Amino acid sequence: MTDLAVVVEDGVGLLEMRRPPANYFDEQLISQIVGAALELEEDPRCRALVLASEGKHFCAGANFGTGGGFEDRVAVSERLYRRAIQLFEVKTPIIAAVQGAAIGGGLGLACAADFRVVDASTRFVANFSLLGFHHGFGLSVTLPDLVGRRVAADMLMTGRKVGGEEAVHIGLADRLSEPGRQRETALALARSIAAAAPLAVRSIRATLRADLPQRVRAALDHELAEQARLWATRDCAEGIAASLERRSPVFVGE
Repeated sequence: MTDLAVVVEDGVGLLEMRRPPANYFDEQLISQIVGAALELEEDPRCRALVLASEGKHFCAGANFGTGGGFEDRVAVSERLYRRAIQLFEVKTPIIAAVQGAAIGGGLGLACAADFRVVDASTRFVANFSLLGFHHGFGLSVTLPDLVGRRVAADMLMTGRKVGGEEAVHIGLADRLSEPGRQRETALALARSIAAAAPLAVRSIRATLRADLPQRVRAALDHELAEQARLWATRDCAEGIAASLERRSPVFVGE
């Protein structure tokens, strides 16, 4: 798997995305992450997972600069979401080590983890409204669960950047590391989980997550329908074009 490296050591499985610098995801990469997580779920040597990435940024979501028409975008997203839902069904605790930016779907991927480790330079961006379409990846559930409905609405409607320190303050992140040491801090947290009784950890986690996979599954259906509707608008075309051209969009409500 050239886009994902997997190492198990000290009870921890490290899953490293290798598409630097932005680590854009697609169905293939999400499938690799889910497949590796499910495989390690059956490995008695692995009691916790760390999701990390190589390069400048954790994950910038989907790459809208690669072309493809409206119909392709809907079909590809539907397949991707059907695969992504399995990440929420993994039984092993997951810690995301987030360096640089987690943008759009990259934010959704980070929020699928149980914990997020950041440093002061980390930034989370729910930029969907600035691109002209609805958010996805289950963020309708995960983001309000983490930060509350009001803060989630602020992030989603404005598309503003949330830095590492603010992320910890509002509950979006769980550990603030020394600069550049997100991965080491995440691995330390994972090892502390791995040192606990594994059956108890899985039982506690299942209780706390409750019906999260079912809620995310329902949210994904709604999110995809809204995305499909808004991807066909002039505002969406303008938002994506403006992003690729690095200029401010001019939206007209059509």
